[in-house]
This record gives sequence, C-alpha cells and structure tokens, in this order.
Amino acid sequence: MTRGQILAAFVGCGLVVCTLWAQDPFREYPAWEYNNFPLPPDYKVPGEWTFARLMYPTTPLNIDPQALYKRGYDWHFGNTNWTIDYPRSDRHLALAIRRLTRIDGKSAEQPINLEQDDDVFNYPWLYAVEVGHWELTDQMVAKFREFLDRGGFFMCDDFHGTDEWNVFIHCMKRIEPDREIVDIPNKDAIFHTVYDLDDRYQVPGAQFIQTKSLCEKCPGDWGNPGYGGETPHWRGIYDDKGRLIAVMTHNNDLGDSWENADDPAYPARFSALGIRIGVNYIVYAMTH
Repeated sequence: MTRGQILAAFVGCGLVVCTLWAQDPFREYPAWEYNNFPLPPDYKVPGEWTFARLMYPTTPLNIDPQALYKRGYDWHFGNTNWTIDYPRSDRHLALAIRRLTRIDGKSAEQPINLEQDDDVFNYPWLYAVEVGHWELTDQMVAKFREFLDRGGFFMCDDFHGTDEWNVFIHCMKRIEPDREIVDIPNKDAIFHTVYDLDDRYQVPGAQFIQTKSLCEKCPGDWGNPGYGGETPHWRGIYDDKGRLIAVMTHNNDLGDSWENADDPAYPARFSALGIRIGVNYIVYAMTH
C-alpha cells in the first residue's frame, strides 16, 4: 500500500468516526402500539445504516390538531401518528438488512426531530409513516429540503386514498415545490438493486386481513376502498441528475409487512415483498 493510500484510509476512518460521534444518542418514545418492546442486546453498537424515523406534528383529517394536544397528544413526546408500527417495524427491517445485505445495519432505530438539531444529516435514509396526517413547520420544511439537497433519500409509506394523498402533497410541495411526483418505471434501478421487483402487488396493513378472505387473486380492496385506495402506486421524485430522492408507497402498508413478518397470521407473501422493497430502497439510497 502506498503512502497516499494509507493516508486516504486514515482520513476515511476518521470521517466515519466523526460521523458516529456526531450522532445523537439512542432514545425511545411512547408509541400508539408498543411500549417496552424488547431492545436488541447490541442496540448501542453503531452501524453504517440506521433506520431513521421522522417525527412530525399530526394534522388529522377534519380535526383541529390543537384538540389533540389538549387531550395530551404532543408529537414531541411520541404517542402520535409518527409512532405507528414503531419500534417493532424498524427493528425487524434492520434485522432483514443485516441478514439479506452486506450493509452493517444498526439493530435499533433513531427518531429524528428536524426542529431539534442537525442529526438528520448523519443518516442517508429517512422514513415517515402515515404521511396522510403530517404537517411540517417552516423550520422543518427548510431542514428537510436541505437534507434532500445534500443527497439524502426519503421514503414514506402507509397512507391511502385521495384525501390522505392530498394532505401529503400539501407538505411535499412545500419541501420540493419545483419537482414533480411521477410513477417510477419498472426499469428504474431502484427496482433492481438487489431483487428484481417488476411483479409488485398491493401490500396491505394487518387490520384489513382480519376481515378479508385472503386468496391469490383477491381484488385490491385492502387500501381504503371507495376512497381511491384500491390501486397501489410506486411513485417518486427525481433530482436533476435522474436520481430518486424521495419515494412514496401509496395505497400500501410496508410498515405493517415489516412489523408482522414474524406473525403467522400475516401472510408471508406480503412480508416477502415488503421486505424486498425496503431492501432495494435502502441499498439504492446507499449506492446512488
């Protein structure tokens, strides 16, 4: 190894160490579905990828958000929409990343508050759930845009129908007002980074399988039928170089497919696709 190569190696290691030291410490919040969920024994061990989950204020459809806060629901302290599936979903996907890729994934997630500090810049991949109920402050919008401009990748999931799509669009257009949301073509690299995902189908949330008869050729009626949620969509936003910077799994619930991957009552084919999509999106974010 030449002197220059040795120096480059030291510089690279130094940058990794500095990044890890700069990250906020691990923290947990009360969640709607889970509390006291078992922590992995190595949850303090850092990794090159962490499941970064966006915290956000909730704006329920047709409900004054201040009414929620008066009842004790304050997004800063968890127990609101951003905590759906958390932390079980996050930790299951992290385990899948460790098993199915060569990425050194951290076993525990990191909630991200864009108003608090610059911690979001330590993570290449950011996830948000139930974005049909989000409302970002101006400060959060500016930080979010900077995250994407710096090369960050955003994935959002578990929102259904026309009304929730419109709520999502309202905020997303504030973040990226000059970029269009388009259907991602099957030939795009994001569907072929690890798995070939040309044959995709709707991934339902666990609540729908409790009342539906499951079969191989069921109509796509798990995604809020009658409100525009029948058809799954795989959409995204591209930057000027043709790289996806944000993706939306509309009329799907991949979070539930990760969360319930170890539940015999939840059909394996949904978790199989949901995990493969998650793996592809994360590997794409790490390599493009």
